[in-house]
Amino acid sequence: MTWRQAVLLSCFSAVVLLSMLREGTSVSVGTMQMAGEEASEDAKQKIFMQESDASNFLKRRGKRSPKSRDEVNVENRQKLRVDELRREYYEEQRNEFENFVEEQNDEQEERSREAVEQWRQWHYDGLHPSYLYNRHHT
Repeated sequence: MTWRQAVLLSCFSAVVLLSMLREGTSVSVGTMQMAGEEASEDAKQKIFMQESDASNFLKRRGKRSPKSRDEVNVENRQKLRVDELRREYYEEQRNEFENFVEEQNDEQEERSREAVEQWRQWHYDGLHPSYLYNRHHT
């Protein structure tokens, strides 16, 4: 019976030893993974800011320091370009509308001229000269 106890004791100690080694390797791998994740988090924090920090930075910067001459020039150029594009757009719209109105007026004048001509032809009796030559000059 002692040899059974010795074998049982050795198997039990082997199982305990293996479980301790397995936990130790998982802990060491886990810390390596955690260290890698922490390093990547540190790198992200060095590169990127939180949105609130960025907006606060821009607000503080706008209040504390004036814009550089280059920034002012760029903003002015952008505003002038937008104004120019807006002016061109409205000019184009105005020209299109003027052309449309001119065409409508030309069509209306043509229709009224044709109507007058038809009226003259219908009412011309052949005895008197046409309206243009039948004016009374005094």
